[in-house]
Amino acid sequence: MTTEPRFIQIHTLHTYPAALINRDDAGLAKRLPLGNAMRTRISSQCLKRHWRIADDRFALSALAVPMAIRSRGTLELIRKRIVEGGVTETLAQAAVEALRNGGLVDKAGKEMKGNDALNTGQAVLMGKAEIDYLVQRCIESASASADESAVRITVAKMLKDEKKNIEALKHGSGLESALFGRMVTSDVLTSRDAAVYVAHAFTVHEAQVENDYFTVVDDLLQESGELGSAGIFDTELASGLYYGYVVVDVRQLIENLEGLAAKECFAATTPPEKRALAGKVVEHLLHLIATVSPGAKRGSTAPFDWAKLMLVEAGDWQPRSLAGAFHDALPLSARDERPIRERAVVCLSDEIAKMDEAYGATLTRRVMALDPVEIPQAQRLNLSALATWTAEAIVTGAC
Repeated sequence: MTTEPRFIQIHTLHTYPAALINRDDAGLAKRLPLGNAMRTRISSQCLKRHWRIADDRFALSALAVPMAIRSRGTLELIRKRIVEGGVTETLAQAAVEALRNGGLVDKAGKEMKGNDALNTGQAVLMGKAEIDYLVQRCIESASASADESAVRITVAKMLKDEKKNIEALKHGSGLESALFGRMVTSDVLTSRDAAVYVAHAFTVHEAQVENDYFTVVDDLLQESGELGSAGIFDTELASGLYYGYVVVDVRQLIENLEGLAAKECFAATTPPEKRALAGKVVEHLLHLIATVSPGAKRGSTAPFDWAKLMLVEAGDWQPRSLAGAFHDALPLSARDERPIRERAVVCLSDEIAKMDEAYGATLTRRVMALDPVEIPQAQRLNLSALATWTAEAIVTGAC
């Protein structure tokens, strides 16, 4: 029996030794209390950021879909591009002020004055297609007007008249918002529901942290025969095996990418071609989740790792995390002589078996792992085959 791949659930295990993957406001490794122990964690924002900006053969930017820019200075970028289009500085300034006052940015941005007048109150995610469209329309408006006041009036009217056209731009808000959503208070830009849900990754065992004491040697002092340093510092480092969890709402992703209503995404009348881009996006995302490592202090810790396990589940059941498998932290030393990584896989397998027995879930599973694994009903594949299988399930609409 085949089922619709409504949700793609991705479970991973990554190992990071002696690294500062994600810092809090005090410069310490981020932590999470869970069950009987404190854990170190990697925030979902950190993970998504690194997947978005990764630059390799599976980069999101390699998908030939317009990307987006997240910044408080987007209006200044638009102003510069309007000037590059042949408009005077004065009229370009009037045009972007009209964009700001006309509802392109949040209320806080409208209230800014002076040097901050072209900064939005918060970082706004705007698709490059949206920016291109607004730049062109502002150039046209400024070219047809003789003074600043007329430009402001023309651009304000344009914004009011063009709202539906901006909303209708194909991939207008960018691939990032199609994946991770966009929440805006703008009167012009539209919010977008996320299609990819990312949990905070956490260690399956108790937090392992240490203060790293180090000095910076002063070369000139050494050359003069003196001993000494240019400074004495310390930083926190952590080591751990992290469980990660990501869910792709395939219907929402197709809706965001193709403009189809969710109920039509897997309809018999919808051609597979309408799901092809979503399949390709998820294929790339799987590679990124497996191989792209976030982390601060890269130069001094080289915090790079590939997933030791990636389990993909496809089906039409509501998602559920397997984090409960690690509610009680795995002991760092145990009578069981197997490495903690293999014990973690056993915990995941046991949790799945219990969930299947309790709920009778009909999920199709594929797994990539470095170690011998026995995941219930899971066929073993390498990463490339795993990503290809997931994409094909989305395109065909069956798993």
